[in-house]
Amino acid sequence: MHTRNFRTAIMLCAATALAAAIPVPASASASAPATAESRVVAVDCFSNPQVRPGDFLLACGDGNNRLIDIHWSHWGSTSAVGRALDAVNDCDPYCAAGKFHTYPVIVRLDRPETWKADTGLRQFTRMQLVYTDGRPAYTERVATHELWD
Repeated sequence: MHTRNFRTAIMLCAATALAAAIPVPASASASAPATAESRVVAVDCFSNPQVRPGDFLLACGDGNNRLIDIHWSHWGSTSAVGRALDAVNDCDPYCAAGKFHTYPVIVRLDRPETWKADTGLRQFTRMQLVYTDGRPAYTERVATHELWD
């Protein structure tokens, strides 16, 4: 009985070593290919490409405006749509002492173009925010932002 267990153990070790030594073609070991949707990104202020970001800085210079708590209902090769909160500093009496207020928005990204920093990616170049319940002072109900690259 002891000899049979020993032989079984040796056979299992040999089979494992043989399996590890057989080369696997790159196509079989590579992860799933990127979909067209995952190749379209939103590029943030720091030139980081993001797919379905949970937050997105709009005011790059001072950080006084950012989208937070973004939930994407659609992310495709030509557009993306989600809901978020637009957190805006009222800068009253000045920005360092101001308070942030949030406004619910519908976010739409579109106009994808090849990203100059990585030609294998396309980036959305326009963002549209539709305020659904209140909005910051001096802001239209529908605000359009050109996105940087």
